[in-house]
Amino acid sequence: MKKLVSIPSHFGEESRVSEFIGSFLEEHGLSVEYQEVEGFGSNVISRIKGKRLTVVLNGHMDTVGLSSGWTRNPWGELDGDRFYGLGSADMKGGLAALIAAFIEVSKLPRRKRPTVVFTAVVDEEGYSRGTWKLIEEGKLKDANLVLVAEPTNENLMLGARGRYVIKLKVRGKKVHAARPQDGINAIEELSKLLAFLPRIRTKKHLRLGSGSYCTLYAHGEADGLSVPEVAEAILDRHIVIGEDWERVVGELRKAAEKVKMRGELEISRFPRPTPEMLPYLVRENNRFVSIFSQVYSLLWGRNLGITYGKSVGDFNYFGAYLKVPTVVFGPIGENWHSANEWVSVSSVKRVKQTYLEFLRALGSGKRLTELAEGSRA
Repeated sequence: MKKLVSIPSHFGEESRVSEFIGSFLEEHGLSVEYQEVEGFGSNVISRIKGKRLTVVLNGHMDTVGLSSGWTRNPWGELDGDRFYGLGSADMKGGLAALIAAFIEVSKLPRRKRPTVVFTAVVDEEGYSRGTWKLIEEGKLKDANLVLVAEPTNENLMLGARGRYVIKLKVRGKKVHAARPQDGINAIEELSKLLAFLPRIRTKKHLRLGSGSYCTLYAHGEADGLSVPEVAEAILDRHIVIGEDWERVVGELRKAAEKVKMRGELEISRFPRPTPEMLPYLVRENNRFVSIFSQVYSLLWGRNLGITYGKSVGDFNYFGAYLKVPTVVFGPIGENWHSANEWVSVSSVKRVKQTYLEFLRALGSGKRLTELAEGSRA
């Protein structure tokens, strides 16, 4: 983990960390495939054959940029159980746990493990180009389960909301600003709609909660002493299962009617290089979830908490497009995307051991019995 954090890997600049991870796996006798993602370095893929069940281990190598306010070394500083550093929690701690578990499971006899595919990907913090490339090129077409080590404070995340990014454009009527009553002020009309967004009733989901709106950007300006003719805004719209694009467009147009918005309203999707991130859900009684929960409880003597994601990540692509059970489990930490990010070293070790024993349990029906006997000893 220390080495991973010491290598800067802002999204779009992942080449060095990609080469390090690939070389590290090769040093441990594993074959590695580098999948180029144009302009972003390469995904690292390694596969070990086992039983017919195929499990994908996934983590992203990139980080956001360095923010102001750091009082710790952003390239790695240990203080007690806390390891500080940019990307330490999100998600190089979890990535280190996956690498270690993958190497250890590779040493098991083939008959005592599932087929395991390790994937370290680029651009999660941007547009998820790396994970989409895996799916688009069929690298994971045989997957039965995906495990993602994003930080979850050692809870098991069984789904997440999705997200649309919406572009609004209002066209008003330009007249001299001394006679505003004769025109349509695009800024003022757009402002009516933006102010109403918190009052839109979004769909509620039993597990994922409710959808939400947030204005990310708004702009409009006058041409000299004129009533502004055009105004634009960009909205974040997190969605739950049952909310689609047509529903979102409909509720925005209905809101525009309620506030008596004048002018011509255009609603479009903000362009992105990868598909939109859709919501997904894994049932709590899924057999993989049950086994994972048992393994955690037997190892650490406490129940595994269940949670659901409020925002989006690579897991949305696995859950909604690859359409296989996708669970997220990662270490304890804080301050990701902000100053003095840290991850718990002991938690990283527990996450690694939990993944390893889960994979062993999938490879051997007797493993849960062995863990139970060990916990009683």
